[in-house]
Amino acid sequence: MTVPTKSALKKVLKKKYVEVDGVIATTATYIQGGENITLSIPNETDSSKKLIFPLNVLFEDKHLALIHKPGGILVSGNGFKTIAHALPQNLQPSTLPNTTKPQPVHRLDYATTGVLLTGKTGSAIRKLNQLFEDKKVQKVYYAVTIGEMPPHGKIASPIDNKFAESHFEVVQSVASKKYGTLNLVKLDPKTGRRHQLRKHLASISNPILGDQTYGKEGFILMGKGLYLHAYSLEFIHPFTEEKISITDDLPERFTKIFGML
Repeated sequence: MTVPTKSALKKVLKKKYVEVDGVIATTATYIQGGENITLSIPNETDSSKKLIFPLNVLFEDKHLALIHKPGGILVSGNGFKTIAHALPQNLQPSTLPNTTKPQPVHRLDYATTGVLLTGKTGSAIRKLNQLFEDKKVQKVYYAVTIGEMPPHGKIASPIDNKFAESHFEVVQSVASKKYGTLNLVKLDPKTGRRHQLRKHLASISNPILGDQTYGKEGFILMGKGLYLHAYSLEFIHPFTEEKISITDDLPERFTKIFGML
């Protein structure tokens, strides 16, 4: 049987180990008496890297927090740079007994900006997820779309063979040399399918400005991101029962086109 070297065992164990006369002991090591036995306990170190990514916190209490999600970052996933990894450095730890690492309870696309809701305790995460499942969270988005649109309407085309419904209202329209017409559109998604608003608006030939996936060929805006913003969230706090209504102002690139709301 091949006996592992001292350095190899240290790599495997990475924690405490016992040396007998300078050799790392195993379960096959016999003690006859008179040996020099040493217990080695390395200093505890946190090997996990911390993501330093400042976030704008819009509301926070001991149960939950709402933050501004910037564009160009994933909410969660296997990658290192995610909102989920950045939350612990931006939120105060909960003082409640069931505190846990804060977690987002819904998703926004990589390129989408706006309000994101997170839970700070196990019970808060469960209750907030239930609010979304029960459709008790009111969401309002704003988007900049291309092309002439009716003043308001409903889009109910299925997404991935599942029912999906979005309501829209055109708030303002401006002429554009490149795009013909640009619209500031208020959006109320009644369901939460993946890429729902982007797909629905593209389905009526009014894609969102900057949408490189569902936009019109020849009308793809590069370098300025997706013009889709999660403007507000409204719900009843599952523990305090107060009405929470949080808004996140439109990004500057919106107001450069339409001015302030």
